[in-house]
Amino acid sequence: MLRFVVVLTTMLVSFPLHAEAPFSFATTPGQLPKTVVPEHYEFNIAPDLDTLTFRGHESITIRVVEATDRLVLNVLDIEVQRAQLGGPALGGENLMAQARVDAERQTLSLDFDRTLDPGQYELELDYTGVIGAQAQGLYYDRYPAPDGSEKLLLGTQMEPTDARRLLPCWDEPVFRASFEMSVDVPERFSAYSNMPVANTETLDGGLKRVQFGRTPKMPSYLIVLVAGELEALSGERDGIRLSVVATEGKMASAEYALRISGELLHYYNDYFDHAYPLPKLDQLAMPGGFGGAMENWGGIVYNETALLYDPAKDSNDTEQRVFRVVAHEMAHQWFGDLVTMAWWDNLWLNEGYASWMETKASDHFNPDWNVWLHANGDREKAMSQDARVTTHPIQQTVENESQASDAFDDITYLKGQSFIRMLETYLGEDSFRSGIRDYVDRHAYANTTTEDLWTALEAASGKPVRKIASDWTLQPGFPLLTVAARCVDGRRIVSLNQNHYSVDGHADSGRLWNIPVELGTRDGDSEYVLLDQREKNFELASCAGTLVMDPQAVGYFRVRYAPDLLKALTSQLPQVPAPARLKLISDSWALLVNDQLELEQYLPIIDALGDEQQTAVWEELVDNFAKLDEAAEGASVQTALRRAMVARLRPRFGVLGWTVRDSDPVETRKLRAKLIGALAAFGDQAVIDEAQSRFQAFLDRPEALDPSLRRTVVRIAGKHAGSRTYEILLQRARSAMTTEEKNLYVGALAGAESPELAERTLALSLSDEFSPLIALRIPFQVADGHTDLSWTYVTEHADDYLARLATFQRNGFFGHVAAASSDSARADEMEAFVKQRLPAEAYDASHEAAELIRFHARRRELLLPQIQALWGAADPKR
Repeated sequence: MLRFVVVLTTMLVSFPLHAEAPFSFATTPGQLPKTVVPEHYEFNIAPDLDTLTFRGHESITIRVVEATDRLVLNVLDIEVQRAQLGGPALGGENLMAQARVDAERQTLSLDFDRTLDPGQYELELDYTGVIGAQAQGLYYDRYPAPDGSEKLLLGTQMEPTDARRLLPCWDEPVFRASFEMSVDVPERFSAYSNMPVANTETLDGGLKRVQFGRTPKMPSYLIVLVAGELEALSGERDGIRLSVVATEGKMASAEYALRISGELLHYYNDYFDHAYPLPKLDQLAMPGGFGGAMENWGGIVYNETALLYDPAKDSNDTEQRVFRVVAHEMAHQWFGDLVTMAWWDNLWLNEGYASWMETKASDHFNPDWNVWLHANGDREKAMSQDARVTTHPIQQTVENESQASDAFDDITYLKGQSFIRMLETYLGEDSFRSGIRDYVDRHAYANTTTEDLWTALEAASGKPVRKIASDWTLQPGFPLLTVAARCVDGRRIVSLNQNHYSVDGHADSGRLWNIPVELGTRDGDSEYVLLDQREKNFELASCAGTLVMDPQAVGYFRVRYAPDLLKALTSQLPQVPAPARLKLISDSWALLVNDQLELEQYLPIIDALGDEQQTAVWEELVDNFAKLDEAAEGASVQTALRRAMVARLRPRFGVLGWTVRDSDPVETRKLRAKLIGALAAFGDQAVIDEAQSRFQAFLDRPEALDPSLRRTVVRIAGKHAGSRTYEILLQRARSAMTTEEKNLYVGALAGAESPELAERTLALSLSDEFSPLIALRIPFQVADGHTDLSWTYVTEHADDYLARLATFQRNGFFGHVAAASSDSARADEMEAFVKQRLPAEAYDASHEAAELIRFHARRRELLLPQIQALWGAADPKR
């Protein structure tokens, strides 16, 4: 039983918050005037594959809601040849418009010589555009075919603001409209869009016109077109036709995605209590040019590494990645497509929710994967960014296209997911789902703000959702909870205190949060409380059992135990639930790098784990060991530190060994690969030698190396490669038929220890041997082992990179390369370089990267003396 005991005098005073209003079209942010709204687009695209340009014709049904003599819509890299207005409101008359493009604002203004009264009109436009090499608007993707030839595929990527590259349109989420597209393509091409093919017409010159059905009203960023020499594997579930589409020869790798698509469709139909509303759902695999995945309604586009899975070749990591990405994108069909955020400041409504749902669905279908336990890594990634001064709230101000692109980050996705997980657990799974169902039902085919979601969840749960949610979504950062306890007359009094956690060394911000906190014990009994002040006491009915804070590890906060509580918990750590063990390790590391815990105090907590079985716990330990290694890089103590880390990892690896057995569960396979990679990284020569031997056997007989070990073994071979092994890896990268294989070998090339080989690999990033997606990732990969070399190379070739980078990649590119450094001088140099070479909208991204470098420098300054004290003596303590 839980009972409130004492209210302390500190009241909840927080970062200034401004509650959001429910959705209103009129007050939704945006750059376009709302005097005119589109209702329906009918358009044709005619690509020219020789010149990589296209012709477009469109007719837009619009409604003028306030009298005006000007229409303003979005265009980018489009030339308009003709603009004519007709329709019912003009009584059969046609008006020609004077077209004016503002390239900076990405708008097309159409001026008329008379005022347009409210009513319905038809706007017709003829225009031309370009087919780009990068995934923005309409783009091309070159790929190797099984016959050895090179072929070309067309695709689109519209989110956040690139539909304006395909057609003049009202390219903001709030302007929902229906679309009817047709495309003229070679006879040998198949074409896919949001809706099924409605008609196909033969044209002259070996072409055909493919006409697609009319979509429901939706935002322009969900338009999709994919066309090429494609194959499809199809099925049906719940009355919906499902297809997985890929380039030639890959249908065997499509079977897994088709099966899980059916399972997920049925699951989501039930979860949302709202049947998938379109007649079909295509999952479209792009071989190279497109990174990640995009939730276009009815036609989801993926990089093929996120959709295709071959059990004979691919690891369990690939299997899990495919499941999670498909689950994420399919969740968007409801949360994002059917119901859409009003403006990009609420992007997290789409992405945070889909990230949470992908994890929930993955856990539902694959409980042996321990998905929620591994999600600790996602939360740690978000918290690492969120603890720095450059963080931002989940819901952030977005004023232009550049800021919209930058909003797709770990705070939006991973903090969003973590907050939703915490909220769902506090409200209860059934109440939360009831609120989500009501939200989807009320706002289907419309736009929303967070206030609409909070209204539904609060009504369903009867709990103070708004009060909690505003703290976590409208202010940045997160709290550190300090916990103490005492026993009074057989009852446990738990004292909680909250302060803003940061790693930047700045003073406490004074921010406070309404925090749902689960108070539990080692044996599993627990009670939920709401910490709504800086300090508060809570009374538990019994003193029995060791106190465990947040036993399910769902809280997006750090915990610091009083010394007596930490000692009791550490002494019984193997008996504590796995999520709580993992949280203790994560939080203790966070206190270590925040200078609130000594390394000598952190190590006994690790030792207390004993014969730890959980892969997720080992992954956290290995990642923290790697950070210790980074702190000691170049120092004489590094060798002794590495010996100590190898000694900690060797016993567990000794149990697992190299041999993969058919009976090994997925978690065992993942842990084996993780430990092999870590031991090799820390210089275990026996592991390195064995990996190189297995790599040579793999070259002759691929089946000799289990798929779960291939990436690890090939990466070790690449790191220690001489010129002969390098040439073998390079040839394999060039000849690989799938993006998965190309990534495998290019990643191995990029990890070479040899500076000469690393420089050769950097040159590949500016060649045309690999797709832009693969090539432009190389400098980041090389920077992990050769930070200075990679930074020098990209700055010396800055013009070449800027010419190749997509608009959305430019802001963060140079900062991302530099971010592997732990030299504060590099942070200053990088910021100065970006200010000299890039526009002002790139400064925020570069400053964020600079602060990460400075954090690395502070971490090294903090940890290196402690490492030297423990392992630097002739007779090290450990």
